Amino acid sequence: MLLLLASVAHAQTKSDVVPDYKPITGTQRFNWFVVSTVGPTSLLLAGPLSAAWGTALNSPREYGPGWEGFGKRYGMRLTGVSTGNAIEAGLGAFWGEDPRYFRSPDQHFRARVKYVIKTTFLAPDREGRWRIAYARHAGNIGNNFLSSTWRVGSENGPDDAAVRCIWGITGKMGGNAFSEFWPDVKRIVFRKK
Repeated sequence: MLLLLASVAHAQTKSDVVPDYKPITGTQRFNWFVVSTVGPTSLLLAGPLSAAWGTALNSPREYGPGWEGFGKRYGMRLTGVSTGNAIEAGLGAFWGEDPRYFRSPDQHFRARVKYVIKTTFLAPDREGRWRIAYARHAGNIGNNFLSSTWRVGSENGPDDAAVRCIWGITGKMGGNAFSEFWPDVKRIVFRKK
């Protein structure tokens, strides 16, 4: 299903390129990995939200409720994120896939929402042309199945990993939406008077 969605997105954007694209350097790729893994959005927003959600649902039960359970869930998320980002950065370097998010050149809300969805499945190649984000998807799938080897028994089955892959896609889409719209929200909310 993932490849089908990516293929549809790719077919709609064959001629699209990132405006004024400059290929990612090795240093920029490393910085992307660090910021995506332990940057403020990951550590202070996505991580706590994910751990709080799991703690509220007490899922998995082995971690227990309260702050101790929250900490275990937060740590487990961080190991998965770092593994997935390492896979994406490494394979992306080899395959010429750029993991960075580029904001939409279109300013219409509906077009920007479509762009957020499209860029969940596609990434720029070395020339800035959109293509299926194989490294991103390999990172998502690889992280979620590999992490089953160190997860507790109630969440280490293949069906659990598949569900985490779906959540990974959803999380990427949410991250794209944040990257797309937060600068506008920040400008409106925090404009100087």
